[in-house]
Amino acid sequence: MRYNMGIRRCSARLTSAETEVSAMPTNPSYRTIPLSQGQTAIVSARVYDEISKYKWYASWSIHTNSFYARRQVRLQNGTQRSIGMHRQVLGLDRGSVNEVDHINKDTLDNRDENLRVATHSQNLRNRGATKTNTSGFKGVYWDKERGKWRAQIMLNRRNFILGRFITAQKAHIAYCAAARQMHGDYQRTQ
Repeated sequence: MRYNMGIRRCSARLTSAETEVSAMPTNPSYRTIPLSQGQTAIVSARVYDEISKYKWYASWSIHTNSFYARRQVRLQNGTQRSIGMHRQVLGLDRGSVNEVDHINKDTLDNRDENLRVATHSQNLRNRGATKTNTSGFKGVYWDKERGKWRAQIMLNRRNFILGRFITAQKAHIAYCAAARQMHGDYQRTQ
């Protein structure tokens, strides 16, 4: 099955010269790593020498609708597994329960300042609105029974209803305030 992979969205716009193999970007704090499928990953200059030793490929994720940089690793028993560049940059082993959160949501931006170790719950907090969202705002849903917009937020697997509002915008304001308080650094309001 083929997926529409779209165009790589990267917050740090790269010139064509920067996407060439071993090209030196205009910003000396990061380097580019060429991937398959015409994609390019970004890493901090600090880890470039270690990361560039390997052959990386672009792997499409249907869960995030984005590419990840991955490489193959042969285990001691002879089997092969893939490892994400973001996990290698942070030094997370395959068996680690921790996840890596891309702060700016660009999964090919593996610079130190864009990566942080997170629990699964924290990583979910930094997710955008779902595909089925009809309000246009994360955490805002139409309550058919009451004919109003409901704002709700989850924390530690518990759902908190923040109130019902006449407009989706007012419900979103309530969600944003709760997200700042409950989700802290991992909040994402869109």
